[in-house]
Amino acid sequence: MPKRSRKPSAGRAAASTGIVTATAEYEAWARERIPLIKPDLASKHRAMKESAFPFLRATFYHWCVLWREACPELAATPKLLAIGDLHVENFGTWRDAEGRLAWGINDFDEASPMPYTIDLVRLATSALLAGQEMKLRIGPHEAAAAILDGYTTAIERGNCKPFILEEEHPHLRAMAMGEERNPERFWEKLQAQKQTKPPKPVRKLLQRRLPEASTEPRYVQRIAGLGSLGRERFVAIAKAQGGLVAREAKAILPSAYGWAMKKKSERLYYEEILEEAVRARDPFLAVKRGWILRRLAPHCTRIELSDVPKRKNERVLLEAMGRETAHIHLGSAAAIAAVERDLKRRGGAWLHDAAARMAEATLQDWKTWRAA
Repeated sequence: MPKRSRKPSAGRAAASTGIVTATAEYEAWARERIPLIKPDLASKHRAMKESAFPFLRATFYHWCVLWREACPELAATPKLLAIGDLHVENFGTWRDAEGRLAWGINDFDEASPMPYTIDLVRLATSALLAGQEMKLRIGPHEAAAAILDGYTTAIERGNCKPFILEEEHPHLRAMAMGEERNPERFWEKLQAQKQTKPPKPVRKLLQRRLPEASTEPRYVQRIAGLGSLGRERFVAIAKAQGGLVAREAKAILPSAYGWAMKKKSERLYYEEILEEAVRARDPFLAVKRGWILRRLAPHCTRIELSDVPKRKNERVLLEAMGRETAHIHLGSAAAIAAVERDLKRRGGAWLHDAAARMAEATLQDWKTWRAA
């Protein structure tokens, strides 16, 4: 079980502090609450040097401070329970209680009450940076417009359908079921991870979530993601009824937004945001005793842009991402009327303008990190 600090230190981030100092301070804060894996942190720091897009994914703790400075008018918009660390590779698939393949946002580690615009600006910024690195071919204006169209339409309708891929959404289904997500490759990669022995409380949590008829599990330490790289991730792999099954436990931290904004509360919002959102629930996703627990399977994982088929309709994909963002925000029912009013008075260009400002700020941050 992750260790907890009795006397939590307050966040001290500021854009003027600089990305190097902010990273050291944030990691010190995180280390007071959970164990961090030094080699994984070193891998994260190297990945942050590669290009601006992985840098964005890895640095939400500083990005949200940059956002308040670069887009102060948006920091005063209506608040709701937001995702926080949203980007174009924070989407994936899972099986709901009926066994149907669902698609949507895959990670809520940084969920917290925030201005609703933070999710839209971060998602659009990630699309702009991905486009600059040729991971997306769509232009920046069209990318921001697609996200905003999807979001606004869903907010105005109020009660939207979750993304179930069985009968509808052929573009998303092709992405989810493509050769790039081959089951044999998935299990081969997972089983190749370094074997380990989790703490006894974590082993118990994982064992309870395995099927009753499963074999004695083998445990591996999984390395994945960028924002949470450095945290402990344990996976139990076993056989059940003729096939492989896997369950993961990942250490959870309070949202970095609270640290960056110097908030004293360290409340976790992961389960609350899932409970209220308009989506088909993943019955295996839960938070227990400081760990995020989920099922891992070939089509129950996050989707990287490199996994997406080359022939893809990027506007459809980004519009769906905007809609799914609205599906999460609609869980904050009391805030939606104020969000609608705010959207109507902003017009159509504000999201691209804000994303362009944040892309530039992120690039400057990345160059500072590389130079250091």
